[in-house]
Amino acid sequence: MPPSSLTSEQMIADAVVLTNYLRNRFHKNKIYLMAHSGESFIGIQVAARAPKLYSAYIGVSQMSDQLKSEQLAHEYMLQQYTLSGNKKMMQKLENALVIESTPENYLKLRDVAMHSFGIGTMHNMKSVFTGIFVPSLLCKEYTLREKYNLWAGKSRSGVSSLWTEMLLTNMMIKVPKLDIPVYFFEGVYDYTVSYTLAKDYFGDLQAPIKGFYSFKKSAHSPIFEEPERIKEIILKNVLIGTNSLAN
Repeated sequence: MPPSSLTSEQMIADAVVLTNYLRNRFHKNKIYLMAHSGESFIGIQVAARAPKLYSAYIGVSQMSDQLKSEQLAHEYMLQQYTLSGNKKMMQKLENALVIESTPENYLKLRDVAMHSFGIGTMHNMKSVFTGIFVPSLLCKEYTLREKYNLWAGKSRSGVSSLWTEMLLTNMMIKVPKLDIPVYFFEGVYDYTVSYTLAKDYFGDLQAPIKGFYSFKKSAHSPIFEEPERIKEIILKNVLIGTNSLAN
C-alpha cells in the first residue's frame, strides 16, 4: 500500500469545512451526516467532534473494531472453503493469517473470497468488475473525468489510505458517545465490516436517540441492495427523530 500524507485529522477537518459549505449553500442550520463503510470511520468522528452541525448521524456498515472484523471474516471464509472442499483456497488462507495486521496475501484473496460467499460489497454480487465498475461507468451523474478519477484514486489507495489506522482503532473506545441521534444500517451478511461487531458497538454507544436496522437481504451495501427500505426509514424515522422501525 503506497504511503500517503492524508491523515484522519485532515479528513475530519475537511468534512467540517464541506458541512459548513453545504449549510450555507442550502440555508440550513444543520444537515444530516451519512457515512458508509470506510468513510464511517471518519463520519462518526466528525459527528462526535461537531455535533451542533448535524441533525443526526447515519452509519451504513459502520466500522467498530476493524482488525477483529477481518479476523472474523478470515475465520468464516476458511470455514466455508473447508466445507466446500476447496483445498487450494484453504491453503492460501491458512498461509495468510490475520493476527496483528492484514498481510498482503490476505488482501489479495479478500475481495474474491468475500464475493464468492455473498459477504462482500453486495450479497448477490460476484465481482467488483460487473457489480461496481461497469455500473459506475454507466452512471449519468458522473462526468467522464470524474469516473476516471474515481478508479485512478482507488487503484492508488489500495483498501484505504487510512487502513493501518483503521485496524489499530477500536471505535468503542474512540467514540463511545454522540450528542445527536444515531442510526446504524447494517446488512446481516456483511463481513467486510462485521454486522455482529457493529451491533455490539451500537449497544454500547451512548446517544439521545438510537436506531439499529438490520437488512436481511443485504451484505455490505444495504443502500444499494434494499433502497426502498432505506428510503422508508429515512422518511419515517431519521427525518422526524424517532426509531419506530428499528430492530
